[in-house]
Formats: sequence, structure tokens, C-alpha cells
Amino acid sequence: MYIKEIITALDSFQLYSIFKDRPYSFFLDSGKNYERLGKFSFIGFNPHLVFKSKDQHITITQEGKEDNFTGDPFDSLREIYNQFQRSYDSEFPFVGGLVGYLSYDMCHHIEKLPRTAVDDVEIPDCFFGLYDGIIIVDHIHNRTYIASLGIKAEAKEVVEEIAKMIGVAEEKGVEINLTNKQQVELKANFTREDYIKTVNRVRDYIKSGDIYQANLTQRFQCEIEETPFELYGKLRSINPAPFASFIDFGEGHIVSSSPERFIQIRNDIIETRPIKGTRPRGKTPEEDQFNRNELLNSEKDQAELLMIVDLERNDLGKVSKNGTVKVTELFHLEEYPTVYHLVSTVQGEIKEEYDVIDCIKATFPGGSITGAPKIRAMEIIDELEPTQRNIYTGSIGYIGLNGDVDLNIVIRTIVCKDNKAYFQVGGGIVWDSDAEMEYEETLHKGSALMKALNSK
Repeated sequence: MYIKEIITALDSFQLYSIFKDRPYSFFLDSGKNYERLGKFSFIGFNPHLVFKSKDQHITITQEGKEDNFTGDPFDSLREIYNQFQRSYDSEFPFVGGLVGYLSYDMCHHIEKLPRTAVDDVEIPDCFFGLYDGIIIVDHIHNRTYIASLGIKAEAKEVVEEIAKMIGVAEEKGVEINLTNKQQVELKANFTREDYIKTVNRVRDYIKSGDIYQANLTQRFQCEIEETPFELYGKLRSINPAPFASFIDFGEGHIVSSSPERFIQIRNDIIETRPIKGTRPRGKTPEEDQFNRNELLNSEKDQAELLMIVDLERNDLGKVSKNGTVKVTELFHLEEYPTVYHLVSTVQGEIKEEYDVIDCIKATFPGGSITGAPKIRAMEIIDELEPTQRNIYTGSIGYIGLNGDVDLNIVIRTIVCKDNKAYFQVGGGIVWDSDAEMEYEETLHKGSALMKALNSK
């Protein structure tokens, strides 16, 4: 392993812009809450290996050679991880390894679930690149580093080559022009009336005892003229978030401003941070404070979050040592430019016999975006939502080759493919839910995305 600090006046977004057109580039962008959740941002490109899966079909591309076969994508990911796994200590949480996403539909490789929703976007269920030569931006100390594990070539050579590329770009000058394109017209896969009816169908399932809560979502789509990079630049300025990201997966781009962590693994501790409970930001300081207090004192939102905390305690308990699962934070209020959220934190100490893939499978997808009980809620989601979720409510992030992991929950996220943009928004439905208010909540959650897209 070789790590070098570089002196640069460029911020993380400017640094990423240098490499945005390189193959399979990524930007794990911590745009908010530097002290707690967003200490570092990571940039990489041109992976040593690319892994993609769709259903049972798997493609691994390495050094220009493509290998196609069928199998379980989790098993294949484990094989790749085991092949390149190594022990190292670093002050940084990530210095190289796998970066990419798991779509929500990877749940079908964990549980036997119906699959009747239409897949009309057709992106890979899973994408990961194996990256070496990572640019690390330390937001706390305002310092920039380049790290290499020596996967592709001599570690020092990899670092020096990237440092040279940054130096050349800085000499020429790095300019980013984000244009405002014409207004777009959003189309939803529910009408307002149909969404309200579907909320009440969820409430019927709750009344009959099938579930306690289910996460119901609707999808919006539109044609776009601007590039995904331009769109991301606008979104990160409108709605900075601690688990934001921009990923070129070859067939399209992921534009994400997620505020929610799925799981983090570090030093054999697994942590999850479910979000439940949302209020819009107010238009005046008084209205803002009123909405804050209303969320903090809402028995409905607290009950909703408690259900998911119990679910997450159970999920973490599958891979954690007995007696180590604990709730370290409950009903914590977090503020974002367009909304307030209630958040909790659950941790456990991982048993020695479980690896990172075991931990992901035990907890995926996150309970905050399924419901409780989890499997029955997912069955109802498939029945009631007309289109597949694809990456929405899956996870984006990294799997370090030393076993450290950080994955988000894919919310506040746009998929860009073939000059079209797709995003979903939703919320947890409980018996006390007001169907009209639930519909309005989806619009509050989507407001930053709609503003970035310049929707009518």
C-alpha cells in the first residue's frame, strides 16, 4: 500500500470532473455532516475488473476479456472479494476495492419472492468495479491524498500517475459549467388518486394482520437534455448529503443525494442508520421550527421508526455475537435543505464465522424501505408497485479489501439512461397513515430532485 498527500486548490467536485469521462468513474461524495458522517469523499476510475449481473446472468470483464456465465451474484462477488482480499491498516476508511451498487431486486437472490412488477428501465441488478488508485478528500482537515494497494501495478507508480494527471489539469485550469436546460415534464407511474387508493390497500393489509408497516413508492420519469454530470452538479448544490454519489456504470449513470446509511462495517462492528419520519422545511423560521417540533413529538413517526429499529436489531442479530446488538441512538433529528428526518443507529459485533457478503445478505434490503415483517412487506410491494424498483432502495458504496464496508440506502436518487431520468419517492405506511398526507410526503421527498431536473 502506498499513500501520498498532494497539495491542490481543487475541491472534491473539481477533482472528480478531471476523471468523469474515464471508464466507469465514480464519486462517493460526502457533501454534508463532515464531523459525523461525511468526513471523506472518494474518487476512482478505470477499474481493474468490472462485475455486472442481471438475474442469474453474470459478466466479469478483466483486462479486455469478458467472461459470461450463470450463477448466484452474491457467490460470485464473494469469490472476487476473496481473490483480492488483503490485510492492511489505514487511517482512511477506504483505500481501494469494490465500488458500485446492489439494486433492490437483488433481494430475489436472498428470499423467494414474487416478481410481477415490470422491468422497463433494464439496468444491471448489480454493478461493482474493482478499483485501485483512489483519490481521498479529507473534509475535516481539508487535505487530499491518493492511495493504491498495488492491484493493477506497482502502488507508487499508480499514485504518481494520478498525481501527474491532477497537476496537468490544474495547470490548464478546471472549469465546470452547469447549464440550465429547458423545463422537463414528469410522468408518474401512479396518479394521485391511484396512489391514495394504494395507500389504503396497504392499510387493509395492516388491518388484516399481514404487516405492521410497508414502504410504498411511486416513480417519476422524464426526458433530459443535460448530461448526468451537469444534473449531479445541480443536485449536490441543492441537496448536499452525507452518502451522495455519482457512478458511471457503463450503460447509464447514478445521480444520488442519499442521506441514509444502509450498513457500515469497520473493526468488525456493523452499524445501520434507518430513517423514518419526514417533515418539509418551512418557508419561514417559525414554520421551520414548528415542523421540527411536530416531527420530534409525533407518536406516529416514533412508532414507525421503532418498528424498523426492531427489524434492524433482528437483522443485525443474524450475524452479530450474542448480547452485542444495541441501539446507540434513537429519534435523532437530522436536517437537510428540503426536509427533516428522524434517524436511529443500531450496532452489533460481527461473529468470526461471517464475512462481509454474509453481513450484506443478512440485512439487505434495508428494513426502512421495505416494512415489517420484512418478507411479507416485500411481497406486498411487488403486488402494489407497477414497476420494478431497480437501483432505488438498493445500496451504493464500497467494499474494502480489508473487510471495511460502507453502503447507503438508495433514496433521493436519479437513474439516467438513454436521455431519460427516473427517480422514486415513497414512505412507510402504517395504520395511522393519512393517504393524502402520504402522497404529499412523496412530493416533499422528491422536491430537491424535481428542482435539479427543472421540472414543471
